Amino acid sequence: MEILTDRPDLAMVDVSGVRRAINIGLLEGEPLATGDWILIHVGFALSKIDEAEARAALDFLESIGDAYDEEIAALRESMIEQG
Repeated sequence: MEILTDRPDLAMVDVSGVRRAINIGLLEGEPLATGDWILIHVGFALSKIDEAEARAALDFLESIGDAYDEEIAALRESMIEQG
C-alpha cells in the first residue's frame, strides 16, 4: 500500500493482485502502514482489520464464487435443447 503524496485521501492498494486507488478518508486518524489489511467496499476503505479477519473474509468470498460456478455448471447441464 502506498498513500499518494499528491492526494493524501487516496492510497494505492493491492486487491487480489490488482493495484487500484481507494479513498481512505473514512480512516482519517487511523495509523496506516504498508502491509495493513483494509476492508474495502466500492472504492472506500471502511476499516483496518487483522490478517485473520481478512483471511476469513477472503475465504467466504471465494466460497460464494465457488457456489456460483457450481450453480452455473448445473444449469448448463440441465438445459433442454430446442430443435
